[in-house]
Amino acid sequence: MTVRADPYAALRFPEFRALLASGVASSFASRALAVVIGYQIYQLTKSPLALGWLGLVEAAPALGLALIGGHVADRRDRRRILLITRVIMLVTALMMAFVGGTSLAALYTLVFITGLARGFGDPASSAFETQVVPMGAFVNAGSWLGSAGQAAAMVGPAVGGFAFDLMGARGAYLMIAVLHAVSLVTLALIAPKPLPVMPGDPEPIGQSIRTGVQFVARDRVLVGSMALDLFAVLFGGAVALLPVFAHDILKVGATGLGFLVAAPSVGALLAMLWATRHPPLARAGLSLLLNIAGFGVSIIVFALSRSLWLSLVALALSGAFDGVSMVIRRAIVRLRTPDHLRGRVAAVSLLFIGSSNEIGAFESGVAANLLGTARSVWAGGIVTLLVVAATAGLVPELRHLSLIEPQDD
Repeated sequence: MTVRADPYAALRFPEFRALLASGVASSFASRALAVVIGYQIYQLTKSPLALGWLGLVEAAPALGLALIGGHVADRRDRRRILLITRVIMLVTALMMAFVGGTSLAALYTLVFITGLARGFGDPASSAFETQVVPMGAFVNAGSWLGSAGQAAAMVGPAVGGFAFDLMGARGAYLMIAVLHAVSLVTLALIAPKPLPVMPGDPEPIGQSIRTGVQFVARDRVLVGSMALDLFAVLFGGAVALLPVFAHDILKVGATGLGFLVAAPSVGALLAMLWATRHPPLARAGLSLLLNIAGFGVSIIVFALSRSLWLSLVALALSGAFDGVSMVIRRAIVRLRTPDHLRGRVAAVSLLFIGSSNEIGAFESGVAANLLGTARSVWAGGIVTLLVVAATAGLVPELRHLSLIEPQDD
């Protein structure tokens, strides 16, 4: 069940429009950078292993520093943290253009620096969103930010690849630097916000991090929704195996692979835009469970399909179900977390998401090697359905959750 709402509620706030523009520019830059630097490193090395190291070099500092970044976001000016990290992103893009050149070590070093910046910037960004719009617009703001992220996921890589072919690596990095500059300028249009009000005396960093983790662990709805995302992506994800489906099962070549990769983002974007008009607030917990179950069923259909069109529909539906569940999970985190803990709770959530993405790709490869590609994917979809059923039974608070009435901190 959904409720009708003002689809432009968050957009009516000028500062949110600035935040959205900043996020769009930053997301486009990041998506384009992934293609450009990946393609350049492969040109330099001709080694798939070098691409694997590329992902690890960025993910390790980003995930490793997330909890510390969450602590800092709850103690310092979140806007200033974002401005500093955006400056770092801008400088690293410029250095890739003028210093990276043909040096693999330099490129890895710069990517590692961007990972360090993400470790502090991602928790601050998640927490800062709630300081830009009032609580009543949190869900709508999340839908618009999610839609922008999906648009960047669809268009950003193509823009990065086109820029590389047209202007070479240096020109592409300069374009990415311009996008980071736009992100920085639009973020600076937002007025400084007050520091979070901390109850009691300041805690040492170790205790502060434990406080954030314990807050999530005590809230069965929070930990249940995060665990659903973790296990759904861990076992039900098929993205890492799409090249195998395109080449060996569907036999649609590189062009078909491009359509397969884009299909989930198309579904997610449409679902998130729908959520701006019909936010899934009433019976949000049940809706979350049903959408993740729908994701699992879609993955099973995709694994069994031998038709490109059916596969595209199944992947688009998987993206749509995931898109709605993302809106709900984002709303749960925003509405159930007090302001002074938002950075640390966001960091825990990012660890769940990051772990599921990184470990999920590895799990997909191992399972496909043991069971066969198609069998491993439909089996993963079945595991996702079992996880949904187990969560519904073990966390009745989530099953009965409604977000129509925003909760007070």
